Amino acid sequence: MRILYLLDLIGVAVFAISGTLAAGRAGLDLLGVLVIAAVTAIGGGTLRDLLLNRHPIFWVRDPRYLYVIGATALLTVACARWGSLPYHDALVVADALGLALFALTGAELAEEAKHPAVIVVLTGTMTGVAGGVVRDVLTAQLPLILRGDIYASAAIVGITLYLVLHKLGVPRMLAFTAGFLAVVGLRLASVAWSLQLPTFDLRG
Repeated sequence: MRILYLLDLIGVAVFAISGTLAAGRAGLDLLGVLVIAAVTAIGGGTLRDLLLNRHPIFWVRDPRYLYVIGATALLTVACARWGSLPYHDALVVADALGLALFALTGAELAEEAKHPAVIVVLTGTMTGVAGGVVRDVLTAQLPLILRGDIYASAAIVGITLYLVLHKLGVPRMLAFTAGFLAVVGLRLASVAWSLQLPTFDLRG
């Protein structure tokens, strides 16, 4: 459980970076940056806890998550303002890491609650993508999961791989790592090579 907690904190931090960078692209003030960083970082976990009936919500029970978000957002602003932070590359990598960490930790919690595999996959996927969806909506961007990008689908593949490997007797940590790497690899590969899911277009 200690490792799961640490991974959750890391996931919050990397999604806070993603939210901060998106807020910077939208030209928001410092309060706006903190708001976007927070909703990006805790949106997925909040939905996860509501779906799994885990109360109080994780960041209400443990305010350290909020401290991590605030510190990460301010450090990211400082690095971007006074350092040489490659915006696009940093956002893509941070978002891929956050997606993978949240998707896999969300799936683990659903699995520990003895839910069926399909619920584990859905819960983990929603944990991974919900914060990014809110981030994109609040910064006036079309959410990634609606653009044909390999995003939610990467989470589904990674979680499924984790479940299959674990079912086959692979140690949980190794299965988790394989699923995590699958999510990150698929997401980054899709960006590097402009891979997209087929679209359904009736606009003529």
